Amino acid sequence: MLRHIDATHDRFGLSTPFRISRGVKTAADVVTVTIRQDGMVGRGEAVPYGRYGETIEDTLAAIRAIVPHIAQGASRSDLAGLLPAGAARNAVDCALWDLEARLANTSVAALAGLNEPAAIASAITIGLDSADVMGRAAARIAHVPLIKIKVDRTDPTAQIAAVRAAAPDSRLIVDPNESWTIETLQALGPLLIECRVDLLEQPLPAGDDGALAGFDCAVPICADEALHTAADLDMLRGRYDVVNIKLDKTGGLTEALALAAAARQKGFGMMTGCMVCSSLGIAPAMLLAQDALFVDLDGPLWLAEDRAGGVTDHGGMLSPPTPGFWGNAA
Repeated sequence: MLRHIDATHDRFGLSTPFRISRGVKTAADVVTVTIRQDGMVGRGEAVPYGRYGETIEDTLAAIRAIVPHIAQGASRSDLAGLLPAGAARNAVDCALWDLEARLANTSVAALAGLNEPAAIASAITIGLDSADVMGRAAARIAHVPLIKIKVDRTDPTAQIAAVRAAAPDSRLIVDPNESWTIETLQALGPLLIECRVDLLEQPLPAGDDGALAGFDCAVPICADEALHTAADLDMLRGRYDVVNIKLDKTGGLTEALALAAAARQKGFGMMTGCMVCSSLGIAPAMLLAQDALFVDLDGPLWLAEDRAGGVTDHGGMLSPPTPGFWGNAA
């Protein structure tokens, strides 16, 4: 067995700026991995995230450092000993899944013992802005089943209320991206109930979430930045009700599946999320999303132009990529 592996930096411009409490993004910078063997090509994509100390350059260097191992046949199970959980391992892991399915003339779903991906309700995200702007954005998507809104500490009361007024029937996720304090959370409890918020995602900084222990929140709380792999779960018990599994945090589909199984066993609900990425980063996550309580995989919908054959959205229902795009031999 001899493989050839490439890793490149690709950039996808956004159709509109994506704003959260940490800043504004105008393009999705991703690392694309291709692995070739016996005439077949497997692909994977990852988004290095500054919040976790990752850069494009460091991610590319980490992947290039393990090229000899991959060339000589290192498997997905070997990756945990070669790369830490994070973007670099994710891109390689997903490329190996894709390659394995193509070499076996089957699908990743079949290899993993999962159902083939189907259309699923995925959150449509409203970026951080003034309450008026966010309300108008919500009115345009009021027909979708699930809306996620980005807020910070500046004006969350008005922002949440404006979105709920404009979209009275949609389920609602509120995501402060670690920008609140426990005092903010306490003060906003009645509003969360009044606005029928279904899920509150990572309200406090991950390092300060000890304050959530024993806290009786008005709505379920989901761990995002506080969760990476299954090793984190025990620390999150008593603080969070739901965990957001993202392949860029876990280091790929392999660990994500292990994390999902462990989370269910420990009584956590599951959310499947993503970074702002192309459909190549979403295709493997859609396998995981079939069993999730909440799905937030709209990253490619922010792109001015996605990879050809990628996911499509129809009224808040996300459909898988075309056959042969990723994870099957079609």
